[in-house]
Amino acid sequence: MPQYTINKNAQNDGYHEIHNVNTCSYLPQLQNRIDLGLFDNCSSAVLSAKLKYPNNKVDGCYYCCNTCHTR
Repeated sequence: MPQYTINKNAQNDGYHEIHNVNTCSYLPQLQNRIDLGLFDNCSSAVLSAKLKYPNNKVDGCYYCCNTCHTR
């Protein structure tokens, strides 16, 4: 089961990106990660992250969570 993290620093457009720790080559630095835990897919990880970021500005990484990348 993949492990996901979120970048606690927002992108220029205000979105926080979700990353698959097991496969991503573009992970944020360790001090900028918030562990989300293990999920079956990025959609579940995004839903969990939206609880931490209720402004709903959460998106999947283009490289490792492309099916959840909406921008």
